[in-house]
Amino acid sequence: MDLDVFVSAHRAEWDRLDALLRRRRRLTGAETDELVTLYQRTATHLSLIRSSAPDPQLTGRLSQLVARARSAVTGTRRASWRDVTRFLTEQFPAAVYRARHWWVPTALLSTAVAALLGWWIGTHPEVQATIAAPAELRELTRPGGQYETYYSSHPAASFAAQVWTNNAWAAALCLILGVFLGLPVIWILFQNMLNLGVGFGLMSSAGRLDTFLGLVLPHGLLELTAVFVAAGTGLRLGWTLIDPGPRTRRVALAEEGRAAIGMAIGLALVLFVSGAIEGFVTPSGLPTWARITIGVVAELAFLAYVYVVGGRAARAGDTGDVEAHERSATVPTAA
Repeated sequence: MDLDVFVSAHRAEWDRLDALLRRRRRLTGAETDELVTLYQRTATHLSLIRSSAPDPQLTGRLSQLVARARSAVTGTRRASWRDVTRFLTEQFPAAVYRARHWWVPTALLSTAVAALLGWWIGTHPEVQATIAAPAELRELTRPGGQYETYYSSHPAASFAAQVWTNNAWAAALCLILGVFLGLPVIWILFQNMLNLGVGFGLMSSAGRLDTFLGLVLPHGLLELTAVFVAAGTGLRLGWTLIDPGPRTRRVALAEEGRAAIGMAIGLALVLFVSGAIEGFVTPSGLPTWARITIGVVAELAFLAYVYVVGGRAARAGDTGDVEAHERSATVPTAA
């Protein structure tokens, strides 16, 4: 294709479309029809130039023109409470439900790794010696030691906010970094399991495993589940890069990436609940059985939310992606 001839032949149409988009007054019916027609033609022209004679400057200009025209044709849309309701009752739980074949095995394997690390540390004094000096280990694990006072060493509200921020950031990293073939996700997950295993091993070696579980389980069940969901979704995103299935790699990554972003928002809400439990319930004066019961109820509620509400939404066809009219327009492909 001769680019100069093509530009000369269609420049008047592009200029006319630009002029219509700049109109400050309301367009007439005829002008609106003309704008739609010119938008469709310009989108086709952009596709032809990209495929036959790519020119960065011209492609940039037409891309902006097509984007402006699309905004004018489709209009802008503001989020409403209906969107929030749909996200919480359909999109987010459906996305978590669809990813269950990734995050459930991730949870089981990670828990096994943490338990194995805890057993190894708890039964091998030489390993404990590499973690800290004997005096420091006693200070960590004694009654009223650092493992116990950690949860009550700061005001509950600020502690809950700090915990929520840290966990939400870790979950977001798992979702975002999954695109790098999932390798950073595995590292983040291992670090979390190592920290859990160290606490498990040291407290069990001091004969205080019951105290450790009483401190971790109330908030840890829901918190770790959210981390496992984020990690499993990040791994699935990385696998999409390797095997996109029947979709093109670009389309597959776009769809799964949009769903992952939505999950990051939803998991931030889940981690807000676990952070509140960690800040207000874990260090409270409630009996251990009551604190653990609160954690179990929160965990079961989340699982029911995913498998009942999310399962129903997924079977109805919801994938966790945004609605079709909110996605980027697909530029027509030249034959």
